[in-house]
Amino acid sequence: MAVKRNIFCHTEYSTLQKVVLCEPTYMSINDPNHKVFKNVSINIDLAIKQHKHFVSALESHGVDVILLPPDKKFPDQVFTRDIGFTIGDTIYVTEIQTYHRQNEETLLKQRLDLENIPFQQLIGCNIEGGDVIIDRETVYVGISTRTDMQAVNHMQEILPHHEVIPVPFNDEFLHLDYVFNILSSKEALICSSEVKSEQVKLLKSRYDLIEMTKEELLTHSANVLSIGNNKVFSMPINKNVNKKLLSRGYKVVEVDISEITKSGGAFRCCTLPISRS
Repeated sequence: MAVKRNIFCHTEYSTLQKVVLCEPTYMSINDPNHKVFKNVSINIDLAIKQHKHFVSALESHGVDVILLPPDKKFPDQVFTRDIGFTIGDTIYVTEIQTYHRQNEETLLKQRLDLENIPFQQLIGCNIEGGDVIIDRETVYVGISTRTDMQAVNHMQEILPHHEVIPVPFNDEFLHLDYVFNILSSKEALICSSEVKSEQVKLLKSRYDLIEMTKEELLTHSANVLSIGNNKVFSMPINKNVNKKLLSRGYKVVEVDISEITKSGGAFRCCTLPISRS
């Protein structure tokens, strides 16, 4: 029988202890979310090298990294964020509907079974982890081409002690974490022009919002990864956002994963946290 082994996530910014990643061995551009990526090719060897560097950087900060086995059937497998998310002491495994990612979650379930880690499968629910952002008793769920209101309602049903808030945004962007990300209990990154005005007003009442331009979203400025103690993984190319973070007391860990981002995701997309302190 599976027993819960230190599975807990309550925020996006508490100390990261255990996380799931997958090497981009078979990565290709299948669903670019911006025209700029349409005719771009990927150097797989460089992408793998950058991913290994990212894994090493996480481990150097005390993070336990679980690596899923790459499978040539799943070209987007590097983006582990979308196949699940952890809220409280439960890992929710999604059922991705996009044709080239269908059944991708199977490898996660197999690994969790191997690790004797329980999970809950979300069956018939259109939701992906890139649209799920948590902060204590609040769960923000992006309304996107991958996640719908039915999923929001379902999450509220299974999370009666949480407030589940839908956040519609410009569907030019694939997931909510492309345009919004929480850094601490008081601060968050956002591109207000791409989020519905009512939600921006709500978020502004809860956080000191650090604004980004739409152009900065093209280099995944919002898709940072907080690992606790004010440490944030961010791309070196995002100099303006990194400068803002530094000025607010964050320790920016710059790692270049630019070859991976050609397929449409950065640090948050590439990680599935299953344990934070």
